[in-house]
Amino acid sequence: MNEQPLRVVVADDQALVRIGFRLILESEGIEVVAEAEDGEQAVAAVRRSRPDVVLMDIRMPGLDGLEATRRILAGGPENAPRIIMLTTFDLDHYVYAAMAAGASGFLLKDVTPEHLAAAVRLVRTGDALLAPAITRRLVERFARPAAPHAAAPHRELATLTPRELEVMSLLARGLSNAELAARLQLSEATVKTHVARILGKLGLRDRAQVVVAAYETGLVSAGTPGTPQDARTARTP
Repeated sequence: MNEQPLRVVVADDQALVRIGFRLILESEGIEVVAEAEDGEQAVAAVRRSRPDVVLMDIRMPGLDGLEATRRILAGGPENAPRIIMLTTFDLDHYVYAAMAAGASGFLLKDVTPEHLAAAVRLVRTGDALLAPAITRRLVERFARPAAPHAAAPHRELATLTPRELEVMSLLARGLSNAELAARLQLSEATVKTHVARILGKLGLRDRAQVVVAAYETGLVSAGTPGTPQDARTARTP
């Protein structure tokens, strides 16, 4: 049985960007089912066409990409599309806010055609687009640390086992599945199972949100040692 074609909505206020992305994606066999030039149109297009992935410009007139992302994902992760934010620079505070709202990562607008198509396919599988270490850079810069009186784990973290808390804290430090397996003396399959359970128990969409949650709940804090180099590619959870 052939896999269903991947369906994408492109939302950007610049017509040349939309046209360019459409041509690139369609040349890779990816169907662009709708275009939008602002957030209102993006929300309407998603509700109408039910895409797998949305390429969402962060800064658009009227309703911006961040608020459009929140509205699209407000109903929860079930049947919601994966959203990739488009930006012109990587440490944009809107990128962090979008990830906290549920976006699966971001792309710079000067992305290569090969990376664009690969990124869309990657997030469709449920993976986060950006490397955990890059996510950490954003979190350390923009996350609000837990208040001193909130040092105890957030109430939602109480659903996690001690091993799952350990895995979550190491994820937040940017460790890959292979590094987690070596550190904890587990198989990579077992690590993947722990990650899946963390996502399910906390209602998170991907590893990017796990990193955000770990910092915002105080499970880990900025400056925690042990982060691998930032130049890591994204891993499958």
